[in-house]
This record gives sequence, structure tokens and C-alpha cells, in this order.
Amino acid sequence: QVQLAESGGGLVQAGGSLRLSCAASGSIFSINAMGWYRQAPGNQRELVALITRIGNTNYADSVKGRFTISRDNAKNTVDLQMNSLKPEDTAVYYCNAAKLGSYYWGQGTQVTVSS
Repeated sequence: QVQLAESGGGLVQAGGSLRLSCAASGSIFSINAMGWYRQAPGNQRELVALITRIGNTNYADSVKGRFTISRDNAKNTVDLQMNSLKPEDTAVYYCNAAKLGSYYWGQGTQVTVSS
């Protein structure tokens, strides 16, 4: 089992920045991709950004140029730097880890962007 603990959410004005962090613990050997997803009320959960163990990244079109995902394999952490935040970025953000065909989720952290 892999446990994921997120931190860093909160309330910010439009144009501001937040940094989300996620720490993995437990059976962390062989974790491949780690990423961030988000879910706004009434919407499906969607991919925000993904990073593989070797550093390849993938971003949703809506966040390209504004968000940056990074990973520290030694510390088993993945961060999401969010700049130029917009009200439409408001959602619960979930950390995700993929390992040998299984997917693990954190409990989620709320990000609210006011206009």
C-alpha cells in the first residue's frame, strides 16, 4: 500500500500563487508516475499534471505555462507550483501515484481562487 499526504491548499486571489506538496509513504518501491488531479463541484476529476520517475511531464492544456510539477525521488515527494491562478482553478486537488498497475490517491486539498 502507498499512502499519500497532501498539503498547501488554501484561499488565494486571482493572479496569486500556491504550492501543493504530496509526500508518499508505505510501499513506495516501484512507484512510477505521480501527479495531481482536481475535481470541481459538479465536474469529473481531471488530470492537472503528471510526472514520471525519470522526469517526463504532461500538463492539462488549461494549466500549461502557469503550473509546474516537480518530483524528488529521494524524498518521495511531488509538488505542484501554481502561478497566475484563476477562479476556474478552484477545486479539490488530489495527489495520485501509479505503481504496478495500481493507483493510489491522497485525501485531497481544497484550492479556492477568488475573483
